Amino acid sequence: MEPQVGSILEGKVTSIMKFGAFVALEGGGSGLVHISEIANTFVEDVHDHLQTGQAVKVLVLSAENGRVNLSIKKALPQQERRPPRPGAGAQGGAGFRPAAKPAQPQFQGRGKPAPLPPSGDQDFEDKLKHFLSSSEGKMADLNRSMDGKRGRRRR
Repeated sequence: MEPQVGSILEGKVTSIMKFGAFVALEGGGSGLVHISEIANTFVEDVHDHLQTGQAVKVLVLSAENGRVNLSIKKALPQQERRPPRPGAGAQGGAGFRPAAKPAQPQFQGRGKPAPLPPSGDQDFEDKLKHFLSSSEGKMADLNRSMDGKRGRRRR
């Protein structure tokens, strides 16, 4: 009998692979916890987070054709699911925030900077027109420079 999708079960890690860990579920059966479903942080090596024989709580993501996909991180309580915010350390959440980059003009053909679009109330069509005109200028410059390098000769 396949486990119910969405249910949280207890299990034991039976084997660890590069791509995840196999977990034997209570009541029989087993499933795979993919490496992306082990922790809220980046998991480079599964051994850093799990050991063979370790008891874990897992959430059943899917159960099809005898394959059961499990998640450890989604079985955690809601407050433990969220990864810590970058910079929220001992400073009481007043972490480092990089300064905003100043807008730099994009160059469009022969060293002429393209006018920067006004920020704020610009609709999609205006943004698209600006993008197309700047990219056409860049492509024209690129084609001109490549023609000279290809050594095209007129016959």
